[in-house]
Amino acid sequence: MFTGIIEALGTIVAVENEGSNRHFTVTSPFAAELKIDQSVAHDGVCLTVVAVDAAAGTHVVTAIDETLRVTNLSQWVPGRHVNLERCLAANGRFDGHIVQGHVDATATCTSVTDQQGSWLFRFQHAPGPSRLTVEKGSICVNGTSLTCFESTDDGFTVAIIPYTYEHTSFQQLQAGETVNLEFDIVGKYVAKLLGQRA
Repeated sequence: MFTGIIEALGTIVAVENEGSNRHFTVTSPFAAELKIDQSVAHDGVCLTVVAVDAAAGTHVVTAIDETLRVTNLSQWVPGRHVNLERCLAANGRFDGHIVQGHVDATATCTSVTDQQGSWLFRFQHAPGPSRLTVEKGSICVNGTSLTCFESTDDGFTVAIIPYTYEHTSFQQLQAGETVNLEFDIVGKYVAKLLGQRA
């Protein structure tokens, strides 16, 4: 389980295809601390570490065809920054919200507005019964726990403070790009239960 509090920015340094799978080599400040079989969220996608090179400060993760199809990983190229978060430690603080690392949908960034002290990012996604946000509710965008507003059936806005902007991949996100979304797990369960009773 994750919390959506980004630990570090990683950089994709190599991409290799093997059959329908795709291997990503990623540099990060904590690569030497990782172990094979460990789960790490990359832009909100829970991926298993399959190799570690402590000397080079890199680790390798593999995405299968299904993951490439339902996330933005198919667009990852060398030089891209990705948000990284290791699983929540049992004695850790719960600073964000419950994040599983399972992407529900992708969305398109439709606008970026510089507020001279913060940034507003507007996103649009396909509507659906479990793809819901509520005003001032939680949303996970590229692995980052955020509060949404201007919530509609197919979109929402988030405000990014300077610290988050500087320490996550929001610094490179532009209008027209695709992001990974994970909707609030509590909201998804409530929506399913209400749907069953309807």
